[in-house]
Amino acid sequence: MTSTLTFPRDFLFGSATAAYQIEGAVHEDGRGDCIWGPFSATAGKVVEGHTGAVACDHYHRMPEDVALMRSLDLGAYRFSVSWARVCPDGRTVNQQGLDFYSRLVDELLGAGIRPWVTLYHWDLPQALEEQGGWPDRGVVDRFVDYALAVHDRLGDRVRQLTTLNEPWCSAFLGYAAGVHAPGRTEPSAALRAAHHLLLSHGRAVSALRERDPDLELGLTLNFTEMQPQDPDSAADRDAVRRLDGLANRFFVEPITRGAYPQDVIEDLGELWPQDLVRDGDLEEISTPIDVLGVNFYTSTMVTGAEPQDAARAALQARTYDGPSPNVGSEHVVTVRRGLPVSDMGWEIRPAALHELLLRLQRDYTGPAGTRLYVTENGAAMPDVPDADGFVDDQDRIAYLDGHLRAVHAAIEDGADVRGYFVWSLLDNYEWAFGYTKRFGIVRVDYDTQRRTPKASARWYADVAGSGSIG
Repeated sequence: MTSTLTFPRDFLFGSATAAYQIEGAVHEDGRGDCIWGPFSATAGKVVEGHTGAVACDHYHRMPEDVALMRSLDLGAYRFSVSWARVCPDGRTVNQQGLDFYSRLVDELLGAGIRPWVTLYHWDLPQALEEQGGWPDRGVVDRFVDYALAVHDRLGDRVRQLTTLNEPWCSAFLGYAAGVHAPGRTEPSAALRAAHHLLLSHGRAVSALRERDPDLELGLTLNFTEMQPQDPDSAADRDAVRRLDGLANRFFVEPITRGAYPQDVIEDLGELWPQDLVRDGDLEEISTPIDVLGVNFYTSTMVTGAEPQDAARAALQARTYDGPSPNVGSEHVVTVRRGLPVSDMGWEIRPAALHELLLRLQRDYTGPAGTRLYVTENGAAMPDVPDADGFVDDQDRIAYLDGHLRAVHAAIEDGADVRGYFVWSLLDNYEWAFGYTKRFGIVRVDYDTQRRTPKASARWYADVAGSGSIG
């Protein structure tokens, strides 16, 4: 029998979504194309050719969705702003686009829900991609201008701003693996994209803090925990080191320590552009942050064969194995452990989240006093609705229960974790998987747009309302 656990009184329970995954209305009120428009329209890029043109129609159903959040006792809603809606050409501000987010913020505040804004969740304006995209250094200043435009309109009511969501995915899945928009397979360009994403973050944090010192600023990184199949094997331990370096340390260390991990640079060899990092870049990237968002879904066991090529093989891999680094190559192999898996095929090991949060506190955020929030955690499951559209998703409840218990254990062990956002509020457009994977605690019937809270939504509402799990 599991015990009842109570979270700190001010612990924040919320849910999260992303603009392209739920909004639809891709050509309304002046919105321009983002990179997911052309990508999803390209044959073979997205399952069944699905696009986000309609998605969950949140753009038109926003008040209904906020009322739904209120009924679930959510304390906060983490949503992303569409850069292409606010700046259709990547530069010029579209006030109609900002109007939507202003209405959303007002609706949330009226419902007693804290708005938590993410500025970039993978939807670069197509006009900027045509000028070189994230591998082009010019995008950095465009991002800062966009961030300030959003703050100008929303900053009087929004106090939490996240610059980027999962730059690992934006850079490596979009520019090296080619399985996310814009679909390029250029490993060196991917490294340039990663650096410019981080530089955009740091420069935007500085500009926002200068304008509004009381903002709570940070970014969200996706992390995975990795284990060697054989702890006594030098090859397996080295595979973990290299993949942890490229997936985890490559992004968190420039932010918190002002340097890329030297071993990863050496692993990448000639792929690393020698002219990439300019004087002052790392100082900007490591501008202090208030919050590190942690996205966590799965952990991985690996075994290594030819470790000298593991990092570059992972960077160049063309398949997508979720938020963990892709390790489906001849050099590094994922080892199944017989654990339960989600509908994405990702292994479920909640204890890994406990271990990750303690590692982040110990090695990265604790010394700087940076607060941790779990900004995404959830699972796609093979939902089966009944005749009324209700889903009794006990498998998802078990996933959330296990991971929330891991968060509680991390807090008890000293990690400064202040909140948890379930991914996702709604079933939605799951990127290259289209509408075939369902992460929501609320079911969406895509034919009628009817929302039906699942059993997990009722369970999570009880947790959010009581501040405890039993």
